[in-house]
Amino acid sequence: MSTVEHPGYGRRDAQQWRIGSAEDVAWIKSGTRIALTIDSAIPPVFASYATIELRDSEWSDQSLDDATLLAVLARHSSASAFWLGYLDTGVADVVFPDAPRTKLYADWSYVFVQAGLEQAATWRTHEFGPFWQRGAIPDVLFPADRSWLLSTQWDDTWRCVGGPATLIDSIVDEPRLLSRRVALGETATPPGHQAR
Repeated sequence: MSTVEHPGYGRRDAQQWRIGSAEDVAWIKSGTRIALTIDSAIPPVFASYATIELRDSEWSDQSLDDATLLAVLARHSSASAFWLGYLDTGVADVVFPDAPRTKLYADWSYVFVQAGLEQAATWRTHEFGPFWQRGAIPDVLFPADRSWLLSTQWDDTWRCVGGPATLIDSIVDEPRLLSRRVALGETATPPGHQAR
């Protein structure tokens, strides 16, 4: 169970966690636009970009993908603090239900909290929808140093990621992940998927 005890912090797992605000994600909001290209989810400030498909098969398949992706991200992160963003769809688990919402992308509401990759892997159960299986990973995830950004938009069946070329190489080279490189200006929609 989580509660917001005072402005700016929430309690979960017998610990206080910092709740994010518009200021913490202003760099994303000002760097993205409503489009079908990768910069609809990821600001054009990184060396390289990719998309990672979500599986529409077994829960265990997406679970393995989540663990694999978090392991790759951990190997390319020197930060110990990360921003975890949970999209408030009205039915999805936002982890801190009483926390204030922050607007991002197409004016969607998110709960942002600063925590670690362990919390990113365990705080939310897998989310299922009529067209996709979102997995347990937060909808937006980035280290405090902003060296990379992972984002899954409202009803997309893929994740977008931007970061150093070495990170994107590792993601694309990981056989467990259904990923592909994406250039700025190129559609983020993977072949066989439909942007909604």
